[in-house]
Amino acid sequence: MCGIVGYIGKNDALQILIGGLKKLEYRGYDSSGVALIEDGKIETVRASGKIAALEDKLKSKPLHGHVGIAHTRWATHGAPTEQNAHPHQSFDGNISIVHNGIIENYAILKKKLQSEGIEFKSETDTEVVAHLIARYYNGNLKEAVLKAISKIEGTFGLAVICKSEPDTLIGARRGSPLILGIGQDEFYLASDVSAIIMHTQKVVYLDDNDIVEIKEDGYNLLNTHSQSVQHEVQDVEFDADAIAKGGFAHFMLKEIFEQPEVLRNTMRGRLLYAEGNAKLAGLDTNIKELRNINRIIITACGTSYYAGMVGEYMIEDLAGVPVEVEYASEFRYRNPIIKPGTLV
Repeated sequence: MCGIVGYIGKNDALQILIGGLKKLEYRGYDSSGVALIEDGKIETVRASGKIAALEDKLKSKPLHGHVGIAHTRWATHGAPTEQNAHPHQSFDGNISIVHNGIIENYAILKKKLQSEGIEFKSETDTEVVAHLIARYYNGNLKEAVLKAISKIEGTFGLAVICKSEPDTLIGARRGSPLILGIGQDEFYLASDVSAIIMHTQKVVYLDDNDIVEIKEDGYNLLNTHSQSVQHEVQDVEFDADAIAKGGFAHFMLKEIFEQPEVLRNTMRGRLLYAEGNAKLAGLDTNIKELRNINRIIITACGTSYYAGMVGEYMIEDLAGVPVEVEYASEFRYRNPIIKPGTLV
């Protein structure tokens, strides 16, 4: 799972970005990198391997600035090399981006850009987005990002900086999580709240097709139609200690030992032992619809897929309703036969 961190404010961006990347190490990655706007230029340092390798390179090339982006990559398009690590820069050096997700039509876009004389330096689908934004840039980064993502098919969480607008950080989301963190005269972008929780507990969760334009004095949320949108600022209910290893050697070991407490918390308030019933908030209000369900499809990926398989056995045994478990990543490309009475 790739990780994104972005920062704009009055403090040293590099330490905040590196600290955020370290909090995302539990997600797994094979390379990392940072890009900062420094003295009117975008300075980038990338490394394959652990974040420690990136820190070693930064010792010989320290970066300074108040606006920057960072990334941990899990290779999809292209090998896990420094060349393919994020951030990726545009052909003119004006734009730098980090990206989570998959650009499904990248090959078509890449071919078109190459026909216009643009040279690619990596094997990634992400580099296409950097060049597209630069191609559309005409003095307004937000508009260039909007035009670029209108050409993209697939999923993305994006953080974008531009040397021509050194006071701006752009975030965009479609199908890949992205969070805006709100501090005191400073703002953060992250793919996971764990990357920024040590700095702020006030966050805005972006919805699909949201764009956020961030400056030191505020932010502007809009959708892909350039219409203003509003989202509630939420308080994160856990702190940095909750996402630390807590004395365990590895996050997986910590999570194994946490299972009993997690299960208790999950069931708390849902199992009514005195009545012998389970309360599932949100489902009991549609009891009439549920009675008409004659087939259930559970879509999931990874560990959720295995949880779905457990659910399949339990629902069929207890409710007598046929259940199918499908990989969500494949289900979206199918033309499934879904008739009335099917719950997905």
